[in-house]
Amino acid sequence: MATNARQRLLDAAEKLFYAEGIQAVGLERLLADSGVGRASFYRHFASKDDLVVTMLSNYDQAYRTWLTERTTALGGTPIAAFDALIEHAKTSGFRGCAFINAIAEVAEPDSQIRAMANQHKEAVADYLRLLLAEAGYPDDTDLARQLLLLMDGAAVTELYERSDRAARQAKTMALALLDR
Repeated sequence: MATNARQRLLDAAEKLFYAEGIQAVGLERLLADSGVGRASFYRHFASKDDLVVTMLSNYDQAYRTWLTERTTALGGTPIAAFDALIEHAKTSGFRGCAFINAIAEVAEPDSQIRAMANQHKEAVADYLRLLLAEAGYPDDTDLARQLLLLMDGAAVTELYERSDRAARQAKTMALALLDR
């Protein structure tokens, strides 16, 4: 476990919020699991929402690095991104998309958490657009968004089905979109 209090809080938040949900995990639980005191928490974060936004920002960077590395290792094509999603869905700790999960819990349309989720989705769509361009497809923002929609739909479906079936179906649908 990390020795610095801020990192311990972020690590505990990522683990607990992803596994159980943001609203389900209270501050007392975060403090207990991280081993950090209340005063230390408030030295690092103004509120639980501030912790969530920081945690999601870190998760965004880690997820996009993972997606880029796995997609490259699996061939570097837009379809390889779906292969990475299939792999991810097979992991025992898979609980869907952390950003979709977060915005499902946030009612305020202009919250920082929702803004962070939107930024993440825009960055993933931009990455898919780049993959499409590198594969010889025209610079098509709409097609990249369609692929992202398939990925997001698969992540949500996998959450309740507990299998990689939806990701495999999304890959098949993506292939059909790209063959048009």
